[in-house]
Amino acid sequence: MPSETPQPSFVLVRPQMGENIGASARAMWNFGLDRMRIVAPRDGWPNPKAVAMASGAGRLLDEAVLSETTADAIGDAAFVLATTARQRGMTKPVYSPERAMQLAAERIAAGERVAVLFGPERAGLENDDIARANGIINVPVNPEFASLNLAQCVLLLAYEWRRAQGAVRHEAVELAGADWAEAIEIEKLGDHYEERLDTAGFFYPETKAEGMKLNLRNLWSRMPLTRADVQMLHGVMRQMVRWKERGD
Repeated sequence: MPSETPQPSFVLVRPQMGENIGASARAMWNFGLDRMRIVAPRDGWPNPKAVAMASGAGRLLDEAVLSETTADAIGDAAFVLATTARQRGMTKPVYSPERAMQLAAERIAAGERVAVLFGPERAGLENDDIARANGIINVPVNPEFASLNLAQCVLLLAYEWRRAQGAVRHEAVELAGADWAEAIEIEKLGDHYEERLDTAGFFYPETKAEGMKLNLRNLWSRMPLTRADVQMLHGVMRQMVRWKERGD
């Protein structure tokens, strides 16, 4: 079983090589992290090459949570960070690895679940993955050689997580009886608005529809929403639809 120590989940999105998954598990366990999630690994699962490379951290692979989509993998998280080495043209907070893990530690100390996304080796995370994140971790690599190995990136963030344990700043937020919304609740809210706006013809012209939908997802993920906020926003859309149907 994963340890009970509060910590972020590290989510490997569509990893390509079993060796890198195993090396990532080893890097995580070096710094006391053991909550690994894997999204649609290219070569299937379980992977014997991952086991061979884990070298003592095989338990993390045995207990890894396998998901088909990024949305499924982060569904229970209230705060999601996405790693990238390049600009994505999205309006999101951008953190250094050090600050990102300090923030993760603060959020977890406040009772939130946190997930960190790592992209596949060849091209990194897709914009659709990043749109679901609340913030971006920008790794300051050499722009002339920006390709960072998956396990190296995991190692870097795991190291910064370990350092952050001695420097957590406890920041209280009065929630007035409400809990922070989980990613799956934000996902369903986005689905609701996208479906209704699509029916209303909002996503026009068709050539711009996908970009508009991505921007809308990005908007939801930037907002620190409680469950009460999500319920209210669902109610706003339902009432607008009823108002339109009545012809008022």
